Amino acid sequence: MAEELTEYQGPATMEKITSLAKRRGFVFQSSEIYGGQNGAWDYGPLGIELKNRIAQAWWKEMTRLHDNIVGLDAAILMHPRTWEASGHVENFTDPLVDCKKCKSRFRADQIPEENLAGKKCPECGGELTDTRKFNLMFSTHIGPAEDSASVIYLRPETAQGIYVNYKNIIQSNRMKIPFGIAQIGKAFRNEIVTKNFIFRTCEFEQMEMQFFVQPGSDEQWFNTWKERRWAYYEKLGVRMNHLRWHRHGPDELAHYAKDAYDIEYAFPMGWRELEGVHNRTNYDLSRHTQYSGKDLQYIDQENNNNRYIPFIIETSAGLTRNLLMILCDAYDEEKIASEKKAVDGSGESANDSEEWRTVLRFHPSLAPVTVAVLPLMKKDGLAELAGEIRSELKEDFATDYDQAGAIGRRYRRQDEAGTPFCITVDYQSKDDGTVTLRFRDSMEQVRIPRAGLTARLRDEIKAYKRV
Repeated sequence: MAEELTEYQGPATMEKITSLAKRRGFVFQSSEIYGGQNGAWDYGPLGIELKNRIAQAWWKEMTRLHDNIVGLDAAILMHPRTWEASGHVENFTDPLVDCKKCKSRFRADQIPEENLAGKKCPECGGELTDTRKFNLMFSTHIGPAEDSASVIYLRPETAQGIYVNYKNIIQSNRMKIPFGIAQIGKAFRNEIVTKNFIFRTCEFEQMEMQFFVQPGSDEQWFNTWKERRWAYYEKLGVRMNHLRWHRHGPDELAHYAKDAYDIEYAFPMGWRELEGVHNRTNYDLSRHTQYSGKDLQYIDQENNNNRYIPFIIETSAGLTRNLLMILCDAYDEEKIASEKKAVDGSGESANDSEEWRTVLRFHPSLAPVTVAVLPLMKKDGLAELAGEIRSELKEDFATDYDQAGAIGRRYRRQDEAGTPFCITVDYQSKDDGTVTLRFRDSMEQVRIPRAGLTARLRDEIKAYKRV
């Protein structure tokens, strides 16, 4: 269990994270040239690479490493009765109030109690409207006619796509309880207030796994998945003292849940939910049985054909929220002795002055660029040699190439992008076939044979430990 933190321990602020994300091509405001679209963000060249790697790490953890978990990609558009059965049409609401004076809009449960009790706007002091329920689902119409019969919803979660396919997967893949179904996909919520960069948005991606178990074994499996999900973040190199568990109290517990815990992370704006582990009982499959008229019982052929509706243990994490967490967790600033590669290729520091560097300490398996190849000079065939080396590495690693500016400045750019390894090609490389391998975290530089680069990088990635 993590030690208790009272506030964020580190140099990151949301302003710094937002600025770096745009400057280095991680995240851009959607439709920025038109003033931006509230609650929506675009992922740039480094952002999409980081997002894909986080998704790949989760997918490997939840499917490849478990023989009894399979994957699914369900459609975003589902039959409207799905959302009636799930309770979203009736219960998926937030309490909404508006200011009659400044027209600001608030979630009633997120403004100070004294303002709500006195019906005073926290922004301008104007009068607030009465609290009313606001359904978070986006609705649209399917087909040529826009009437009540054509209403359809953009899914607010990916889990229901798993539940309605549960019987298909049992039959097609001969799954036996206990087993799980994993899915990564888009979800949409018409949030009253979007804030804190990409933490709360209207369009986002979820990574969910629904684990089907025999009633009576649910509490044991619930604890098992709590342990597994906690261990996963340690594997990613996340600072574990920035994580903690939060158990849902009676007022927080969802209508379908028997028990629920959140893994919270110490973001720059405070402790916020990162992932939920929920015991959903047999609520979902029972409701879909009722609304669809289809029998969703599991037939236990190894136990006298005993029939029951399984309980479900859910692990639910936001992919884009995980990306923000990884950015915040990796961000660091430190004062260092400046690096200036000697022109003769010796690799020694040429002066003792100090400077600050910003560095993203991504685990190498998550870094958008694994290795950057940097020719010391553009001339004398060094650029061509560096290009050859990059081509050799492309098959196994995500690579970058940079020949513009002083070598120290190029190192800083790669540090800020989170690149764990740089390879410098110099005049000695032409003579003896060696290159300089530079490590992001320690800034240590070692000379190694060009022929051993791929094997060395693989070993370094496998053995990586964040200091």
